[in-house]
Amino acid sequence: MTEEEINKEFDSTVHYLYNCTPVFEHVGASAYKEGLSNTLALDSHFGHPHTHFLSIHIAGTNGKGSCSHTLASILQADGYKVGLYTSPHLVDFRERIRVNGKMIPKEYVIDFVRENKDFFEPLHPSFFELTTALAFKYFADSDIDIAVVEVGLGGRLDCTNIITPILSVITNISFDHTQFLGNTLAKIAGEKAGIIKDGVPVVVGEDIPETRPVFESKAETTRSTIVFAQDKPLITSAKANALGGRDYKTKYFGDIHYELGGDYQDKNANTVLTACMQLLNKDVIRDTDSVAKGFANVCEATGLMGRWQKVHDNPVAVCDTGHNVGGWQYLAPQIGAQQCRTRRIVFGMVDDKDLDKVLSMMPRDAVFYWTQPSCKRAFAVEKIVEEAEKQGLEGHPFATVKEAYAAALSDSSADDFIFVGGSSYVVADLLS
Repeated sequence: MTEEEINKEFDSTVHYLYNCTPVFEHVGASAYKEGLSNTLALDSHFGHPHTHFLSIHIAGTNGKGSCSHTLASILQADGYKVGLYTSPHLVDFRERIRVNGKMIPKEYVIDFVRENKDFFEPLHPSFFELTTALAFKYFADSDIDIAVVEVGLGGRLDCTNIITPILSVITNISFDHTQFLGNTLAKIAGEKAGIIKDGVPVVVGEDIPETRPVFESKAETTRSTIVFAQDKPLITSAKANALGGRDYKTKYFGDIHYELGGDYQDKNANTVLTACMQLLNKDVIRDTDSVAKGFANVCEATGLMGRWQKVHDNPVAVCDTGHNVGGWQYLAPQIGAQQCRTRRIVFGMVDDKDLDKVLSMMPRDAVFYWTQPSCKRAFAVEKIVEEAEKQGLEGHPFATVKEAYAAALSDSSADDFIFVGGSSYVVADLLS
């Protein structure tokens, strides 16, 4: 096939995947399938591909993506062939499945669907069940050494949970997807703790009195070594640097330059360093210099986007995928601390998030550009305007992210600051 034919066939394959399977990003709750029966059937059909490589499993409410990409970057720097499975994607479906930072080839996706359609159609799998099977098969066929696998939703019943990793990581717990995971932090922690396996060590990035006993109890049941990263912080000092990233002094890894910005990355970085200590103990990481190299090159090595990512200079414009209360408790103060003449915020959100609570955290001195991402689950911009006005936040509505961002740029002088976010899908529309 010519490149043009491949592109056309790939677009129609992805369209088929989105339309023949329920997609959580598009329709929400109706796409969520509890239980692993489809996953196990697909896994058996493909010859249990996840047993052909080592893996690290990462769950949590916030920070999964940053931690997953950073660990993958470190392992690549250490000389491994690394698979990386994350979600959602921002611009291209293939961002979800990478080997050493390179996206899965379009031809592989086309062949996978064409050759296996007759098997999977009668199962009526969800989009995520099918995508997970695709990822694991591709990793096995690519003969990777190790995969970093991000949980899709929850943990216990997530279809990634068929793997037996060498290390489990749970970044943190806050309220998100409560309709599936429970309406208390302890219940949500119980679902995330479902990734803890017999005898497999687990690193917990952040815990609170409500969640800690849940993790300890599960680790005791599975006879797993459990390490709470916040008990013994490995970062001794942290500050922003001129390039937009973070600079750390650490206990065991020297000075580290983190390519990712965002104040919230300090906790993610501490979680990753604690995980690295476990991987060093297991002789998985062979050279301690790989840790600093991985932190310094995470975007280049893995293709990560949308984490306090600068998209414009003069005025500085930044986008971030933080999309719930847990994310905004870090984003709001950082936006408020930017040195600028006028703060401008382009904001939209999807309908399973706590809109009122996030709006209550917004800087009061900003100019707002309310919008909605191109996803069926988006809050209508009229709803955002209505709720914002109740909280005394004034702004203008825009039908699309593109229009809202263009207006913010047009209104700005060189010394203003623009933030674009509220949802991964807002950032996806921006970067598209």
